[in-house]
Amino acid sequence: MSGFCLRDLFTKALIFLLAFSSAYGVSAAELPSEPLLSFEATKIATDVIANGAEISLISESSAVTEGAQAIQVICRAKSSQAGVTFQADRPWDWGAFKNFGLALDIANTGDYSTQVYVALEDHRGKNETRTASIPAESEARTYYLVLHDESNVDSGMRDDPPRWNFEGNKLTWLWGTKQLDLSNIRRIKVHTGTIIRDRAIAIDNVRLIGKPGELVDHLTGICDQFGQNAHADFPLKIHSDSELKSKAAEELSRLAESHVLPDRSKFGGWKTGPRLEATGYFRTEKVGDRWSLVDPEGYLFFSTGIANARMANTATMTGVDFEEATVRDIDPEEVTPEDSKGFVQTSAVSRRTKFIASELRHQMFEWLPSYDDPLSDNYTYVRSVHSGPVPHGEAFSFYQANLERRYGEPSTGSHLAKWRDVTVARMLDWGFTSMGNWTDTSFYQVNKIPYFANGWIIGDFKTLSSGNDYWSPMPDPYDPEFVRRANVTAAAIADEVKGNPWCVGIFIDNEKGWGRMGKFASQYGIVINAMTLDSAVSPTKAAFIRVLREKYGRINDLNSAWGSTFSSWEELATGIEVPAKTDAMQTDFSMLLHAYACEYFKVVEAALHEVLPNHMYMGVRMAHWGLTPEVVNAAKKHSDVISYNFYKEGIREEDWPFLPEVDMPSIIGEFHMGSTSDTGLFHPGLIAAADQADRGRMFKEYMESVIDNPYFVGAHWFQYIDSPLTGRSYDGENYNVGFVTITDIPYPDMVAAAKALNRSLYERRYGKVAHSIAVEEEDSQQ
Repeated sequence: MSGFCLRDLFTKALIFLLAFSSAYGVSAAELPSEPLLSFEATKIATDVIANGAEISLISESSAVTEGAQAIQVICRAKSSQAGVTFQADRPWDWGAFKNFGLALDIANTGDYSTQVYVALEDHRGKNETRTASIPAESEARTYYLVLHDESNVDSGMRDDPPRWNFEGNKLTWLWGTKQLDLSNIRRIKVHTGTIIRDRAIAIDNVRLIGKPGELVDHLTGICDQFGQNAHADFPLKIHSDSELKSKAAEELSRLAESHVLPDRSKFGGWKTGPRLEATGYFRTEKVGDRWSLVDPEGYLFFSTGIANARMANTATMTGVDFEEATVRDIDPEEVTPEDSKGFVQTSAVSRRTKFIASELRHQMFEWLPSYDDPLSDNYTYVRSVHSGPVPHGEAFSFYQANLERRYGEPSTGSHLAKWRDVTVARMLDWGFTSMGNWTDTSFYQVNKIPYFANGWIIGDFKTLSSGNDYWSPMPDPYDPEFVRRANVTAAAIADEVKGNPWCVGIFIDNEKGWGRMGKFASQYGIVINAMTLDSAVSPTKAAFIRVLREKYGRINDLNSAWGSTFSSWEELATGIEVPAKTDAMQTDFSMLLHAYACEYFKVVEAALHEVLPNHMYMGVRMAHWGLTPEVVNAAKKHSDVISYNFYKEGIREEDWPFLPEVDMPSIIGEFHMGSTSDTGLFHPGLIAAADQADRGRMFKEYMESVIDNPYFVGAHWFQYIDSPLTGRSYDGENYNVGFVTITDIPYPDMVAAAKALNRSLYERRYGKVAHSIAVEEEDSQQ
């Protein structure tokens, strides 16, 4: 054959399968012995497709693990998903196999670690994606994913420790469906994400594997008394209370000798740079060719900081619940959603009704305090969760307990006050200019470092669906109850901020499901959903009808444009299915989505400016997967700064072509990198690094890409603290994304990278601008 042929290999596998399959499926021993994909031919076959990459056959010993050749993939940074797709002429049928997975050998032939995504897609277009960071200049290693395992359970973690005793690196679960049609797999895709430089990897020996033996009780006793991995050792692991206190004392001694960087103003601005108009509060101004924040004294300000310095969401579900039902009561006037709720203490009455709701969860812990233990005040109750094996229940914060161990508690809450002071000292020592979003309100009146306030609009208002409502349905901003709740939220924030000039601005809500680019149905899902509703019960639908009537006047004119047959505006106002798309309909849906987003931002802006007229509205922190031009342009009209959460390697101009046209100050609200290789954690986070040193490098490079972009005025790392080992209570995230561990030990590589970046921050960002201003002033004086 000319090139390796997927079809011939599939035929061999199918013959093998038919010969040995039974009603009970095929055991591991009966899996095909030959590779699923071989690279031994003289040229690459047509069913191997390069995507934003160049592919070739190589014979280097460091890359080849089966036969004499491997396939090399040069991934180009200009492509958002560079890699290779193995396309089956006929689907792979693995439906009869039991307890099996897919393995492949990957080498990194380049100078930088490479995050690789391995995605499988079935005939329905359903897919699942796993990932790993391949260390720089590394020989081929085996990476694998489990496709079927009869012992698989919902653990309440984003990913679990390995179930298989297999000599290879388990690919980490990211997203997709865990119910692929294994009898009809169409594609295997190996690719990078958004990369800021070219990468080179080699792939060999793609094969099916059987379970070689399961780890006994792989979810039992995995968490020690400090919330760490009980079954692994790693550089920053704590082994005793005395060691924890000793580490704390050493750090406190170092912090006592620390000084704020000499080029910083009172509010963290660039003291040695040009001075603009001072208003007493933070504001924005375009200086030269780049946007800037301006601090209350008039100095140029760029916001570097860390988000989520708070106790909320540091707890993990214990598997315990209470029959006493009042613990689950929710006040309809609450302004904080469950994932950001502070600690909820349960009463003795409730605790007497304790029962084990999830034995699986409860057995994960080597230790949990009894209710009469001094550390039992670190229990909380979670009234509802986003995902996991229990809908609600008790949770415990090992992080907060470790603070109590570190600092003691001579008076109620004193360890938390000490934590706050140490956190501020760290931020200043590390050179950060601000705190990021979701800063605990206890920082709001410290008056030592700028911060961003935040709030959420929750309540019993009407909602819509975009089809991408990962966190929650979309609000109906035309509903008077939404307007009321926005005002309630703004009033609560104002009461916390108290007009403090150290507050840079306010973020409201987070990662709303505005829609996804790429398809009509995903981009305009909100409008499509609204059209199915009756305007008598949907304020948004009623608003859409008003907008359309104003544009068309007669229903027949709309019918001509849409190719529809509505008899009247009244018929359109009732719930209807959207007819086949036309160009005019797409134009109208874009107009309606923009009107919807404008109403949302207008309501929030009005609520905030009524009670916090001197503070900036920072927007809604739009996720990179939810950016549509209609929403960005709506945010421009009503926000002082547009905010985005962008989980990639860095900022590339190709991903932000709209910034020059929008021409607004923008800020990155979230990004991170993590690693499992030297932390004991089971998930690296969304962007994977090879180890802690690599994580520090990636942090610095990401920040430099933001600093160099003229439209961004800051970026905030997510988050301050590693996620709990066993998953945060609300959604199971168990990521290595902290600047500090669960025992509150800073990661040295991250601290070193932050200090290096922040020392050169202002000269890098504004050095040329300052020189131009100086020249202009000199010329004007002559």
